[in-house]
Amino acid sequence: MAYDADVIVIGAGLAGLTATAELVDAGRRVILVDQEPEQSLGGQAHWSFGGLFFVGSPEQRRMRIKDHRELALQDWMGTAAFDREEDHWPREWAKAYVDFACGEKRAWLHGLGVRFFPVVGWAERGGYDAQGHGNSVPRFHITWGTGPGLLAPFVRRVREGVERGLVQLRFRHRVTGLGRSAGVVDTVTGEVLEPSTAERGTASSREVTGSFEFRAQAVIVTSGGIGGNHDLVRANWPERLGSPPAKMLSGVPAHVDGLMLGIAERAGARLINRDRMWHYTEGIENWNPIWAGHGIRILPGPSSLWLDARGDRLPVPLFPGFDTLGTLGHIMGTGYDHTWFVLNQRVIGKEFTLSGSEQNPDLTGKSVRGVIERARADVPGPVRAFMDHGVDFVVEKDLGSLVRGMNALTKEPLIDEAALHRTIAARDREVINPFTKDLQVMAIRGARKFLGDRLIRSAAPHRLLDPGAGPLIAVRLNILTRKTLGGLETNLSARVLREGGEPLPGVYAAGEAAGFGGGGVHGYRSLEGTFLGGCLFSGRAAGRAAAKAVD
Repeated sequence: MAYDADVIVIGAGLAGLTATAELVDAGRRVILVDQEPEQSLGGQAHWSFGGLFFVGSPEQRRMRIKDHRELALQDWMGTAAFDREEDHWPREWAKAYVDFACGEKRAWLHGLGVRFFPVVGWAERGGYDAQGHGNSVPRFHITWGTGPGLLAPFVRRVREGVERGLVQLRFRHRVTGLGRSAGVVDTVTGEVLEPSTAERGTASSREVTGSFEFRAQAVIVTSGGIGGNHDLVRANWPERLGSPPAKMLSGVPAHVDGLMLGIAERAGARLINRDRMWHYTEGIENWNPIWAGHGIRILPGPSSLWLDARGDRLPVPLFPGFDTLGTLGHIMGTGYDHTWFVLNQRVIGKEFTLSGSEQNPDLTGKSVRGVIERARADVPGPVRAFMDHGVDFVVEKDLGSLVRGMNALTKEPLIDEAALHRTIAARDREVINPFTKDLQVMAIRGARKFLGDRLIRSAAPHRLLDPGAGPLIAVRLNILTRKTLGGLETNLSARVLREGGEPLPGVYAAGEAAGFGGGGVHGYRSLEGTFLGGCLFSGRAAGRAAAKAVD
């Protein structure tokens, strides 16, 4: 039987588009299949903030940030904390990715037309010792145009492949099986779903209208993770993070269901590190949702007072922006699913950024005027919309009213006004003292030594109860599902491995389906800015390797 293409790529997100673009450059014939309609081309990357991890970039140098490979590798390994036998390939992918981030990554993207916001962000600061978790220096580079801006050159290259007759786009094709001929996985079967006009991210029909079977010399799995499938998230939830939350928001659409991982596993692939996952603790319900349970993540500056459900401060170093999974583990040990930020309008106006392309119209639209207007506003428009309409926000002039509003949002009144006043007053005494034992106050002062934070990410230290900085604000924070850190085990050529460690003939994997490389390049934690980059790096590797392997 003749082949329908040289390579079949399953999943039209960033990793799949990258792999397809590389195959087109090599002159290979590709069938790109995806269960969603064409409107959703680009997958989750479209909704992203566009953050990328670079080491030694021009943007860093202009901001006097000294960074180099050894420091980045120290941070990566201290964050990943690889400790399993199956971490061999994830560790090798980590070394290769750091080399990529130090080397050709930025120049490669720049050559494709991608540009970057000049202010570098400092995510996942850690707060432990030098060899522990976290970024020692700012490394979070925002794509000019956010997620859509990063996707654009890869969409263009794939569309050029369509025009050249090299690429067939098969939307509404849901894969249900992988088959073999003479021991090689070369057949992809599945169901054709009815056409859909559903807008990007919204639920599309699952009505089946037919079936399909495609054959090719190689198959690349780029189908994403499990973040939209709460049943799978809970089934794989690790004991080290406590009990899974009863309530979770979704940071990704429901079609990010992880079902392709099980299909690949049944075909002989080895799925590793399935208990490693990345969920955010600063999730808020989207007041204008696109998909069911749609949550948005707050990217906070360092000044908000972070309280557990009972109003107690989270322990050191669980400050805003320091340790996502450390905070998640602590929260799930409290017996409650939610926490609180307590702050004021001066802090929210300076320090709150909302993750996602749709929440940053100035950056997404590449509007210099919009960026300037955001910097000048008391509170940026998207944040103001949440203050006005968000169900998780309480805005009041005095603390008593604030506490009553907080308690009205929970099943039982857990916040005591007098106790909260003592906590805030103690913090305020420290912030006006040039000497302090409060490590969060030290962190705020340390952040403001970095020009980027002082300009756009941290408010000048002041009393939260200062009437001139009001009104007071409380934000109920929820657990927000996002990324799968484990996945299909792959070698450095992105070939999927079997239980014995040998390649599964004909199969490659990239992106979140492969744990962003190797089956878990991040280990237990991420340094941020590495998910999109992991899709790019592993997608490129898979496309290039498959192109060389086929006739």
